Amino acid sequence: MARIAGVNLPNQKRLEIGLTYIYGIGQPTARKIAASLGLSPDTKIRDLTDDEVTKLRNYIDAELEVEGDLRRERQQSIKRLTEIGAYRGLRHRRGLPTHGQRTKTNARTRKGPKKTVGRGKSKAK
Repeated sequence: MARIAGVNLPNQKRLEIGLTYIYGIGQPTARKIAASLGLSPDTKIRDLTDDEVTKLRNYIDAELEVEGDLRRERQQSIKRLTEIGAYRGLRHRRGLPTHGQRTKTNARTRKGPKKTVGRGKSKAK
């Protein structure tokens, strides 16, 4: 099992798909990595030699920001927005969409499940 950037890559997957298990690497980036190192994106991860795994590890460590460093940088940028009182920071703080989407009907991913509000009981006369 190949371990790159602190992540165990699944042996049965193709290289192109297996690299996407690393936070910060999607399929287009995985294809670029394979092309720059001269590896076939269709090879299974279990078929990679130790030398190829070392080349992959060195390339990812040197060229890309992935996993913990990327997560830390993203969290710091969100924290900066909230501290300076930017509109996007307020939206992050309140758990609402930050890019101008409507919230009257949608935005359930950010807002969570609906909280039903009743109108209360009317007073008896």
